[in-house]
Amino acid sequence: MKFTKILPYVGAVAIFVLASIIYFHPVLKGEKLNQSDITQFTGMVKEINDFRADKNTEPYWTGASFSGMPAYQVSAYYPNDLVRGIDRALRFLPRPADYTFLYFLSFFVLMMALKVNWRLAIFGSLAFGFSTYLIIIFGAGHNAKAHAIAYMPLILAGLLWVFQKRYILGFIVTGVAMALEIYTNHPQMTYYLGFALIILGIVEFIHAIKEKIIPTFIKQVAIILAAVLLGVGANAPRLMAMKEYADHSTRGKSELTITPDGKVKKATKGLDKAYITEYSYAKLETFNLFIPRFMGGGTIEKLGESSDFYQLLEAKAGKKAAKEYSEQALTYWGDQNIVEAPAYIGAVVFFLFFLGIFLVKGRLKQWLVTATIFSILMSWGRNFDVLTNLFIDYFPLYNKFRAVSSIQVIAELCVPILGILALKEFFSPKISSEEKQDALKKAVYAFGGLIVVGFLLAHGFSTFEGIRDAQYNQLPGLADAIISDRKSMLFTDTLRSLFLMIISAGVLWMLLKGKLKQGVAIITLTLFMLFDLISVDKKYVNEDDFKSARKIDKPFIASTADKIILQDKSHYRVGNFTVNPMNDGSTSYFHQSIGGYHAAKLGRYQELFDFQIAKNNMQVLNMLNTKYFIIGNDKGDKQSQLNPDANGNVWFVENVKIVESANEEMQALDSLNTKNVAVYQKDVSNEYQPNFPKEIDSTANIELLNYDVTTLTYQSKTAKEQFAVFSEIYYKEGWNAYVDGKLTPHVRVNYVLRGMTIPAGEHTIEFKFEPKVIQQGKMISLASYALLILITAGWFFYEKKKEKQ
Repeated sequence: MKFTKILPYVGAVAIFVLASIIYFHPVLKGEKLNQSDITQFTGMVKEINDFRADKNTEPYWTGASFSGMPAYQVSAYYPNDLVRGIDRALRFLPRPADYTFLYFLSFFVLMMALKVNWRLAIFGSLAFGFSTYLIIIFGAGHNAKAHAIAYMPLILAGLLWVFQKRYILGFIVTGVAMALEIYTNHPQMTYYLGFALIILGIVEFIHAIKEKIIPTFIKQVAIILAAVLLGVGANAPRLMAMKEYADHSTRGKSELTITPDGKVKKATKGLDKAYITEYSYAKLETFNLFIPRFMGGGTIEKLGESSDFYQLLEAKAGKKAAKEYSEQALTYWGDQNIVEAPAYIGAVVFFLFFLGIFLVKGRLKQWLVTATIFSILMSWGRNFDVLTNLFIDYFPLYNKFRAVSSIQVIAELCVPILGILALKEFFSPKISSEEKQDALKKAVYAFGGLIVVGFLLAHGFSTFEGIRDAQYNQLPGLADAIISDRKSMLFTDTLRSLFLMIISAGVLWMLLKGKLKQGVAIITLTLFMLFDLISVDKKYVNEDDFKSARKIDKPFIASTADKIILQDKSHYRVGNFTVNPMNDGSTSYFHQSIGGYHAAKLGRYQELFDFQIAKNNMQVLNMLNTKYFIIGNDKGDKQSQLNPDANGNVWFVENVKIVESANEEMQALDSLNTKNVAVYQKDVSNEYQPNFPKEIDSTANIELLNYDVTTLTYQSKTAKEQFAVFSEIYYKEGWNAYVDGKLTPHVRVNYVLRGMTIPAGEHTIEFKFEPKVIQQGKMISLASYALLILITAGWFFYEKKKEKQ
């Protein structure tokens, strides 16, 4: 192959590197993006990272958050994880430039699968990668989501090659891409991609019926499924651990049939519908996709000195107050609780999408338009509950994910694809000038009309009032001023989108009339597209969001309270009530916390918090060995407070209360003296039925000798058999108990803790975290890698041999 043939592709990669680095240029100075979720994550993984560094192995458990939980979804490296090496090679740039580069590169490969000219492929890759939603998720720290989105185009490329009968290439790309996609560890994005793939499959199936090529279609589906299964199998340890944990997490089914206030709770197998649909796009809010601040932009926007909001504040409260409050104006007037920024795909890109509707023919257009419409309808969530409830109630796994608005990532993917296919057809000599002209006019009328309709609908049916406007009622006229500015933003951005559409249409019109060359037209469209997207992106994620690496890597500074607590070198837990404990990773950075920061906590622990800890049940806090509290004083400073009543690491109880249901077990904790009594729910499915000793040995003693995250060693000395309660979280899928080296059963007591019958005499008791799922999964992953390589190599040599015959 001549170098001149690969030069455009080398150039494309260079452009992607430059675009990524230029946008996130502070990384060149060693700075890092300040991401709220990642800051919390840093606290959550501190113990895990320390364990890795000390032991050179994986703990798969953390005791620093939520009193203890599996680390599978927090941070875990798995055996035979060869795909991790591939991913790290592709993401060689500093974060988050590595993810934008991956956006560009993956989409470029998809364009190659669609046989798009490299110039248009670069245009499409930049349009996809700079789509506002794909940039603003970095600000919140949704790196795993960005990671998963980045590999979506690569999977589509593999599938399309299979449907084009390029079977070997399609097989290996699909398999590797699926392995990379699963590796990103964001099941929700992968799940949503599945809808796009299903729609593609349906379109191809209908085509196969019409063309009477069902056997070929079956063969293609078999190849795709085989590649997908091997890609999934390569991640077997990760997926098997995730599946095992999901059943015990907040995503799993609860045994409780009551609410914290004692009311009857509706049975559900997944998340609550209100929780699933909390972040739903309003129907009218969909216009944000091509009019950036249609609904005021993000929850908070900066307003200039010419705004009505600023002018009123300056007149009534002074320039200082006007500047302060106008920099955090509540301009968003939709009904979502928090919106980082509008999910803006771009006026230029969306106009090309409409051009594709009228110009592109065939199955690809049918798939892309259908998938786009589907994702928009599904993103409406509670605002289109007929469809949403149907999927929540009957579609497998749909009820395991929240923030349904994020399904718009499918539109984020499909819209630029059809837009580029539209340009490909527009530049093709095979299509007549009249047909191109007709499609161009229809696209202008349809898209321009839609922009105008959106503007008229907003003014005709909306009050422009936001859900937080009540706080502006303290100053007369301020609420009216912010509403006036919202209307102004809508008007300005509507004109902006119309202008960009007219410019784009004008460039193509001049090309059609021979007044512009194709290369100049592509460059011009690219520049306007980049101006369109980047000017919006920069409002929400820019160089001001970067900090020195030192501050990002070590984001937490120990307070005086932390330092006092850290002087105690024993094993205990800390309850930080200066924040919401269930959304706090900072405490885990320094201590073993009863709280943490993770979307998929253990379900029983979340329930314990809702029913007991949130009601300040000290007996429950004591049984969790909450030896210290962090509280705020009148000045807002943090103070440490010793809890002398904490139960300690382990204790013998005088009695065990046996109950029949989870409801009874939880309600028993309302008034349980946890030092003397434990509550146990009968488990008829368990062959082991514990023996609860009746005789009390007042001289009995049991204590923790060593805590090492995955191994806890205790020493007991009793004259009679006793029952011990351990202040550690029960998780049967991995924790094993040993008495003097012999595997011994233990049970769950007090809803979340471990309990165990301790024999008379002196004994060493050990708890070891030994998850079987990791060992089982690593053999499957190794076999999957081997099959993926061997099948591809064997198939390749077989085809070569056939060619020679």
